[in-house]
Amino acid sequence: MPQGVAWVPVDEALALLRARLHAVTVPEDVPTAGAQGRILAAPVTARRSNPPRPNSAVDGYGFAHAATGDGVQRLPLVPGRAAAGQPFDGEVPPGQALRILTGAILPDGIDTVVLEEDCATDGQVVAFDGPVKRGINTRKAGEDVTEGATILPAGRRLTPADLALLSAVGVARVAVHRRLRVGVLSTGDELLPDPARDAAPHQIFDANRPMLLALIAAWGFEPVDLGHAPDDADVIAARLDHGARHADAILTSGGASAGDEDHVSRLLRERGTLSSWRIAVKPGRPLALALWGGVPVFGLPGNPVAALTCALVFARPALSLLAGAGWLDPQGFTVPAAFTKKKKAGRREFLRARLTEDGAAEVFASEGSGRISGLSWATGLVELPDEACAIAPGDPVRYIPYASFGIMSAG
Repeated sequence: MPQGVAWVPVDEALALLRARLHAVTVPEDVPTAGAQGRILAAPVTARRSNPPRPNSAVDGYGFAHAATGDGVQRLPLVPGRAAAGQPFDGEVPPGQALRILTGAILPDGIDTVVLEEDCATDGQVVAFDGPVKRGINTRKAGEDVTEGATILPAGRRLTPADLALLSAVGVARVAVHRRLRVGVLSTGDELLPDPARDAAPHQIFDANRPMLLALIAAWGFEPVDLGHAPDDADVIAARLDHGARHADAILTSGGASAGDEDHVSRLLRERGTLSSWRIAVKPGRPLALALWGGVPVFGLPGNPVAALTCALVFARPALSLLAGAGWLDPQGFTVPAAFTKKKKAGRREFLRARLTEDGAAEVFASEGSGRISGLSWATGLVELPDEACAIAPGDPVRYIPYASFGIMSAG
């Protein structure tokens, strides 16, 4: 790496973000049915037990266990039946049985159910082999969840399964954090925001803004499109001012390095509060972490490969913290390498990768940050340590699937 620059290790930059940021979104009350993907602002307790009453786990015949014994059991049937939503109105006398269906509340006098397939009946008497275990094929009240129990913690992002649980225990509304608003600003004279227009030879289409806006939405946040700004410090400052008024955090792309036209890093250093802007990471060395008007700004590189990598590694856990969901570390897996690589010491490296049919990690043919097709080709990233290393096929490497970063891949 170039000498004379204070390079900040990846872990140090992450620790800095984690220590300095906190939840900024206020709670709001929403219907449970519409709370998918929302982040709980408070723990949730069960309003009702699940199941609320003892019930049958199978279709069969129910009776009092104390009235049975060894050998063939023959019990007269009580007229009627018990079904889910159609409880039996009465008590089953000892030594008699009742037809009962799955989910039906156990009537008084029943503590055991024999599976229908294990019985024979003529409609008047039911016969089955004893002995049977007391309580078999029944569910106890509250065996899943008891009334008043804490079922979901604050900070949890609600899933469809969570909505089922909440509904089952009678929770109709939940307190959640307001959706985090994240602004996205692209900068650069070379960028053409509209891909439908004809580009001049010196222009390129803006790939970062649609990518980052989609990424924000995929993470369950509210994207705020701050548009595209040319390499003009006053225009960029005005866009950042607008973003600070309308968003809880801002992602910029481009202008984060130290060149003549890298206005983002200069503005954040001169007018904002720049925490760090040289992270020892590849791709993505020019990365600015700062505050603008009290709003966190992540100055991402202009290169789409580096921009996405830095957004996944740095912005995602930080935005999760701001949103009230706590810090998120991506889950990685140790898999064999299907590539050869010699790496120098000094920077954490992230390689675009996907798994082979044998479960080994292969990497994209080119490490060039301009190869945007590699982002689509990959299903995750291979993370290489800060230290020097030599990877040979079969060596263990850490593979982090895109899903661990909260996004889906085509693979």
